[in-house]
Amino acid sequence: MKTLRMGAGEVPALGQGTWNMGERAAHRRDEVRALQLGLDLGLTLIDTAEMYGEGGAEEVVGAAIAGRRDDAYIVSKVYPHNASYDGVREACERSLRRLNIDSIDLYLLHWQGHHPLAETFDGFEALKQAGKIKAWGVSNFDLENMEEALTYGAPATNQVLYNLMKRGIEFDLLPWARQRGMPVMAYSPLETQGREQAALLGHPGLKAVAAAHGVTPAQIALAWVLHQDGVIAIPKAVDPVHLRANRAAADIALSADDLAALDQAFPPPRRRRALDMR
Repeated sequence: MKTLRMGAGEVPALGQGTWNMGERAAHRRDEVRALQLGLDLGLTLIDTAEMYGEGGAEEVVGAAIAGRRDDAYIVSKVYPHNASYDGVREACERSLRRLNIDSIDLYLLHWQGHHPLAETFDGFEALKQAGKIKAWGVSNFDLENMEEALTYGAPATNQVLYNLMKRGIEFDLLPWARQRGMPVMAYSPLETQGREQAALLGHPGLKAVAAAHGVTPAQIALAWVLHQDGVIAIPKAVDPVHLRANRAAADIALSADDLAALDQAFPPPRRRRALDMR
């Protein structure tokens, strides 16, 4: 599987998301087992946040990596309202307790709030100096946000919404990140449940490419994201069948004709767009 350098480590281009995990006790065992299966399959990057299940997802991750911390690269995110200098350090300590680890590999500001970035980043640096985190970055930042961020520090990544239907970052943000050697983390690479995901996976153009490869439309959509230079995808899956299908998608080689067909079905942006967020 393709790997990228991010922060203090080398990570696979395909990781695991945890949005909506940790919200129901009845689902906890399946969620823990899914993350463990993902680790077994080489999906060693696990992305979570204090927002997900109000800490519940971090607890699920902590249970999943118990006894195998060295196998996992953990990413978590701090709420913007907790991102003051003192607040970010207190939030990190709470996340560490829920994850039951000594250090988070990559700690992100979930989106920009009212606290000055300089204050947040100083808090991140204090956490790094204390060994509580190994690297830090941002999430849901558009180009102006990123340019401002660079005046105060050097984020290791920017995590944003990106998939075949949401390609706006290709116009400016993604080229900007590539020029600086900064990997981009793509959340919701298969869209989320509902009409948008149905529109993506049911698109005739995507289905035609999938049929030619003998795989599912979801696998082609994920393979397309993984094909993009400097991009890491973090789909969430609890069903073992879906997890194995995601892993198999990382091995799909898309041809120039495939990419052209997908561009025709899902045209790249021709102008600047507001950053898609969820």
